[in-house]
Amino acid sequence: MPDSRIEEVLDQIPTPCYVCEEHLLRRNLEILDEVQKRSGAKIILALKGFAMWSTFGLVKRYLHGATASGLWEAKLAFEELGKEVHTYSPAFKDDEFELIAKMSDHIVFNSLNQLRTFKKTALKHGCSIGIRVNPQTSAAPVDLYNPCAPFSRLGVTRENFVWDQDLEGLHFHALCEESAQSLQKVLQGFEERFGEFIPKCRWVNFGGGHHITKEGYDRELLIDLIKDFKARYGVEVYLEPGEAVGWQTGPLVASVVDIVHNGIDIAILDTSAEAHMPDVLAMPYRPQVRGANEPGKKPYTYRLGGNSCLAGDVIGDYSFDKPLQIGQKIIFEDMIHYTFVKNTTFNGIRLPSLALLKEDGRLEIVRRFDYCDYKHRLS
Repeated sequence: MPDSRIEEVLDQIPTPCYVCEEHLLRRNLEILDEVQKRSGAKIILALKGFAMWSTFGLVKRYLHGATASGLWEAKLAFEELGKEVHTYSPAFKDDEFELIAKMSDHIVFNSLNQLRTFKKTALKHGCSIGIRVNPQTSAAPVDLYNPCAPFSRLGVTRENFVWDQDLEGLHFHALCEESAQSLQKVLQGFEERFGEFIPKCRWVNFGGGHHITKEGYDRELLIDLIKDFKARYGVEVYLEPGEAVGWQTGPLVASVVDIVHNGIDIAILDTSAEAHMPDVLAMPYRPQVRGANEPGKKPYTYRLGGNSCLAGDVIGDYSFDKPLQIGQKIIFEDMIHYTFVKNTTFNGIRLPSLALLKEDGRLEIVRRFDYCDYKHRLS
């Protein structure tokens, strides 16, 4: 990872542990801040991708707020970030909505039925009301992450859409780790289907999935798209990235617990693909390991396996310059976004600790998990 300083404190890191490097997080926030200043858009943090609230003191210096997917995320944003709270859910529940509305500045509904059911309460609490629409145009890589896939439950399609006089905004989300060129394509589909309603809006939310902080992302195109859209329609524009905030800001550090052989050398780690890196199995994708390469590229090849009883709890095959040793630490790159927010205690496996590598070089362990965290999820 570029500019990582993890190895300077590696001997201090308990494993497993996610470590967010503060200077790398600031780098991303400065990039996002430049985009919003030059484009006139407001960028808010998607908590579903990055919810390390111990960093929110830094985050709120740059971003305008956060977007939540329900009651608990809204409460976290309200309590710990203290700026704009935008809340969207595929379906709000009666017994939660009043509290959500009290804490939210924007409420985005997923259906016209939910809009009709809850808008009176939202308006009572001064919320700006929007609805998610399905532009039926997406560049998402797989259907698992494609909100515009056939039969999607997310957003109202044009054939089912009817304008409501209390609406102030439209929201679409159709990207996943995508480029500005992909946004350009989605915007075209959005305007073709919903353009007649945009002039009635006070704001339009372009959703998340914008890979703004990734090297090679065309930020000039993004800025031009936003400025052009704002000029033509006179609306406020929001972006709500999660991954772009946490992108390449820190690793998951694990240790080798045992090494066995069954046709291949297998290193069993104190972490788990199933419990700690769920997208490795769901996407699937192959995390980068510092100092390692593809199998066979270096002299010593190992399968890195998790410590759960799931037979398929395998992270992947990697080659190393030297034989691995029991107790050796393994650094899985870029593990801050969409990882610990999805963690489980499957098999009673300990949740990884959360740490901050401060800009002054200090390692701060901000959370250690114990048996009580496992037990209290059960009954």
